[in-house]
Parts: sequence; structure tokens; C-alpha cells
Amino acid sequence: MTASHALHDHNLCEPAGQGVRYEKRPVRGPDGKPVAGLYNAWIWLDNPDQYNSYTTEMVKAAILAFRAASNARDVVAVVFTGVGDKAFCTGGNTKEYAEYYAGRPLEYRQYLRLFNDMVSAILGCDKPVVCRVNGMRVGGGQEVGMACDLSVAQDLARFGQAGPKHGSSPIGGSTDFLPLMIGSERGMESGTLCDQWSAHKAYRVGMITDIVPALKVDGRFVANPLVETQRWLDEYGRIVHGEPKTGAALAEGKAMLARGTVDLSLLDDRVDAICTKILMTFPDCITKTFEELRKPKLEAWNRNKEDSRAWLALNMMTEARAGFRAFNEGPKDDREIDFIALRQALARGEAWGPELMAKIMPRSSKAAA
Repeated sequence: MTASHALHDHNLCEPAGQGVRYEKRPVRGPDGKPVAGLYNAWIWLDNPDQYNSYTTEMVKAAILAFRAASNARDVVAVVFTGVGDKAFCTGGNTKEYAEYYAGRPLEYRQYLRLFNDMVSAILGCDKPVVCRVNGMRVGGGQEVGMACDLSVAQDLARFGQAGPKHGSSPIGGSTDFLPLMIGSERGMESGTLCDQWSAHKAYRVGMITDIVPALKVDGRFVANPLVETQRWLDEYGRIVHGEPKTGAALAEGKAMLARGTVDLSLLDDRVDAICTKILMTFPDCITKTFEELRKPKLEAWNRNKEDSRAWLALNMMTEARAGFRAFNEGPKDDREIDFIALRQALARGEAWGPELMAKIMPRSSKAAA
């Protein structure tokens, strides 16, 4: 190619940043062999010590990574995932929230502009986005995961919201996407009760595209031993599938889990297979199809994101300030505020302030409140 026909570079800058990795991996053809000159862009959240929770710097890096993948002429699809086998992403970094953003609504509002841009970068990517759910997808991690087009999970992964337990509201995407993806009633259940669902339940209700086993015991893959993986009726006549085991069955499942090792090779194979299916389509036709199918998500997201940003920023003066501090400062087994004491104090007309904060903090943090 002559200099006069050199391709323009449409990137703002290179997709590199703290806590996010960007790499191109060869896309595989139907024969399973790498295709010359064509790739999938893998975007990794790389903060495994904090369950791949995203810091401010990571959010900025993720935006740039999706922009680069969107512009890359040789990229067929984007794979969005996390490092390790414990968590895809558990949302915003609560240490940073508690130690910097708590009590600073204007700062948090600016941060949320970046968060909104990250979600919009996923929803507006010019390439199909596959979420490779390598572990927990919780809180804001659930929100950015649901912004993706397709999701494949290893079946030890858990899904859910945590905001109302920790001082926030899942309005960074979940309240927009859940009713569209799994219906109003199930969306209410997931968004408000803060129960974590198994990958089997998430697949059953239509939250994700597919699941694969990840636990290897005695050299063979087995389904998640902590949940019921076959349909049956409990004593109330409810269908039990993907629900946590109890009693002796749970104890046996934990013993099996301790004996096994986690192997994500089947997850990688399934993700590659989906990308190969995308490869074998007309590029403009498949892009247009994804764009049209994204419209319900985009319409809900764009309608609500700025109001949500304003509310979340102001909430950093009250419940978020308390909730994120409690999670950051409390012991491992006590990271929630005293919800009953808070409701009683508010019913008496007490105002938010240091005295109320001290009353509701977990044991280890009350002295510092």
C-alpha cells in the first residue's frame, strides 16, 4: 500500500492502562485452526486480588480498549473477561469508593461519567461482544456483563446484585436490562433481594447464553456440586433447578468441590466456538443485526443513565457513604451496616451525621466512625 493510501488511525490512544489487558488472539475457523490475519480482541479486567473490581483507572482503560477493538479492522469479535477463576467482576472497587469517593458527591459524579461511558462503549461496540464469565459476576460486574451481547459462564460462577445491601442501587444498567432480559418479576427478584444466583439458574431464566462445567474431579468434568442441576419438585411443588443444595447434599457437594480443580478449557472452547460462528457471517450484516437487537437495551440505558448518575452521586453523602465504609472497614464476616438500627433511627427523625454513622457501622469500624 502506498503512502497516499495509508489507513487512518481512528484511536484516541493506545488501549493500555492499569488493571486492564488488551490482546488479540487468532480467531479459529470451522476446522479449529487459526485463521491468518483475523483475530478476536480479548479485554481482561486484571485485578484478581480484589475480585476484578474496577478502579477509576481501570474504567478509563476499559473504555479505550473497547474503542480500539471497535476500530480494529482485523477483529471479528470482542471477548470481555476477568483474570483468574474466582471473579469476572464484582463491580466498583469498594476500597476506592470508601476511602476517596464517600462523602464527595461531585467527585463521584465525575467518576460515574466514566462508568456510563464504559457501559456505552460496550453497547456501542462495532464488534459483537461476548462476556466470558470466568467467575462471580456481581454488582457493577453484573451490569457491565449484561451490557454485552452474549454471555458464556463456567458453572461455578454466581450472578447477582449487591447494591441495596451495601448502600447503592443497581441503576448502572441492571434496572434497565433485567426486565428486558428475564422479565419484570424475575428482574424484581434479582435486583431487590440481592440473592446470588447460580450459573445454572441464570441460564434457566435466560440471563446468559450458555454454561459449561469447570470443576474437574478424578480427571473428568462434573457439574457444580453445590447446586441442583436436575429438575425436580420440592415440598412446595416448585421446580428446583439451579438452586443451592441443602443439608447432607450440600455437605457432599462441598467435599467434592474440595477434591476437584478448576479448569476453564471448556469455557474457552465454547467462547471460541461462538466467535467462529460470528466469523462465518457477512460482517456488515452481522454488525447491523447486533445493533438492532441492542436497541431495547440502548433505549432504556440512554433514557435513564444521567438521572441515575445524579442520584448515585448524591447518595454518596448518606447510604452509600455508610455502606461502602462498612464493606471496606468491617471484618470479613460482618460487612453490612445494622439495617434495623438505621431504620429505627430514621423513624425517630434522626439526621444523617457522625453519630448515626457510628451507631450502624460493623463492630470493627464503630470506633473509627
